[in-house]
Amino acid sequence: MKTDRQDPQRIASVRRFNRFYTRQIGVLRKTYLGSPYSLAEMRVLYEIAQSDKLGARTATEIGRVLDLDAGYLSRVLRNFEKAGLIKRTPSPDDARQSHLALTAKGARTFAPYEKRSQDSVADMLGTLDPNDQAKLIGAMAAIENLLSGAAPADKPQVILRQPKHGDFGWIVWRHAQIYADEYGWGDPFEGLCAQIVADFVNNYDTACERCWIAEMNGENVGTVMLVKDKEPGTARVRLLLVDPKARGLGLGARLTGECVTFAREAGYKKVTLWTHSILTAARHCYEKAGFTLTSSEPRHTWGQDVVAEFWDLDL
Repeated sequence: MKTDRQDPQRIASVRRFNRFYTRQIGVLRKTYLGSPYSLAEMRVLYEIAQSDKLGARTATEIGRVLDLDAGYLSRVLRNFEKAGLIKRTPSPDDARQSHLALTAKGARTFAPYEKRSQDSVADMLGTLDPNDQAKLIGAMAAIENLLSGAAPADKPQVILRQPKHGDFGWIVWRHAQIYADEYGWGDPFEGLCAQIVADFVNNYDTACERCWIAEMNGENVGTVMLVKDKEPGTARVRLLLVDPKARGLGLGARLTGECVTFAREAGYKKVTLWTHSILTAARHCYEKAGFTLTSSEPRHTWGQDVVAEFWDLDL
């Protein structure tokens, strides 16, 4: 019986992906991005150009990073030096090593190809909608982590940012999906989410309202809104959501905390919210942030029997 490592279908799948992606990025072309240099040569130039950010680079370090044959790399560096693209400075720590850097001519030569590479990737991403872009970035990160053998971080990095094009549609779509899957809430719930989002977008007051998007590995994994309530001096928390793949990271508490902090800074006197007893994780976040349950009532809505709850926080 063959092990997974020897599975011919899996091996064929990996080889097929390799063939696809090498064609996608132009590995097999004689030169790269219309330059007079091969992909390997451009990678060497790129590594030397990073010396301003990463510190001085030696030929040994570049060879190790790129896994290049020492003889081949030596020839490439000699050609670059002869063309006036790079310069060598003896290392103060090891006389056998030289630090490599681009000359002014080298920087001028490299810059347009770096921009062309950036534009090429932007064009590739531009053919995908934001959700597919996030999937692609996440898949690439997974491939890199798995094949590099890097140990996964204790906690994936999650950033909070302001919404961009496509995010508001994602908020409605992901709420509808998750609440249908986990609680059986029907189409009217999706309609409610769409109305809340539409009201926010159409009436957004930059001085006292905010929406946050949580992003992990390029993928949206959470959101929350803080909006003006009808009651003067009161803000309302709306549409708190943490995707299942990001649960257990304290993201719900973090999003709730952002709402409370912003509400204080904006001069609100109270923050209120409406939730349901079945949403235990969200209720825990509100309680931890200092909210108090002020009232509740049983309802039958979205095809389910629920208990609506109202929570308040005096600032």
